[in-house]
Amino acid sequence: MEHTEGSSQQSEQATPTEETLNQEVMPSIEEMLQQAERKSQEHYDAWMYAKAESENIRRRAQEDVSKARKLAVEHFSNEMLMVKDSLEAGLAVETATVESFKNGMELTLKQLAAVFTKFNITEINPLGEKFDAHWHQAISMVDSEQEANTVVSVMQKGYQLHDRVLRPALVMVAKAKE
Repeated sequence: MEHTEGSSQQSEQATPTEETLNQEVMPSIEEMLQQAERKSQEHYDAWMYAKAESENIRRRAQEDVSKARKLAVEHFSNEMLMVKDSLEAGLAVETATVESFKNGMELTLKQLAAVFTKFNITEINPLGEKFDAHWHQAISMVDSEQEANTVVSVMQKGYQLHDRVLRPALVMVAKAKE
């Protein structure tokens, strides 16, 4: 019996206890804290990198938009310079007749219309159309045989750039019949 008691004590000493196993498997609180701090720093660094990258993208996009605007204005300006040159050449003629002056103005107007077409500037000439406050500006209402709220007269054409109004057409609108 003594022999069995001694061997049971030896087997208890030889096998590690649960407490010893948990200590070996579980990291210490200090190690866990250091690991959490490393992860926290990694996440912070990644966040700072992403923040800086998004700022760079935003700044580059603003610069690209600014460059595109400048380039568009430059192209438009170059085209308008040709129209100005034509007007100046017409005025420089010393022996101009009314007919030659009119022909020069017509050619210059065609040149200007070509520039407008190239840059998607179109006329708003709503004669006979229903009044639309988005595209027209009524300056008065007049008695007319036309249906009420119909554009009777265009005092000044309007213009649009793509689908945006640059200047509404100044119009006179038919009154409702009493």
